[in-house]
Amino acid sequence: MTHRLIFAVMMSLVLSFLMTFFVTWLNLGFVPDFASRWMTAFRVAWPTAAAISFLFGPAVTKASLRLDAMLATRTARPR
Repeated sequence: MTHRLIFAVMMSLVLSFLMTFFVTWLNLGFVPDFASRWMTAFRVAWPTAAAISFLFGPAVTKASLRLDAMLATRTARPR
C-alpha cells in the first residue's frame, strides 16, 4: 500500500507538472505572468491527479496486464 501511495504521488507530480506547463503555454503563450498562472493550475491539478492515480491505479494496472497478455498471444509466433 505504501508503494502504491508513493508511486501515485510521484507519477502525478511529474505528469501534472508537465501537463499544466504545456496546457498553460498552449492556451496563453509565454505571457508576462505565465509562471504564476502555471503554478496556480499546478496547485489544483497535482492533488487531483494524485487522488485519481491512487484510486484508479489498481484497475488500470490490471487492465494493462490483461491487454499485454492478449497482445502477446496474438503476436506469438509458432516455433
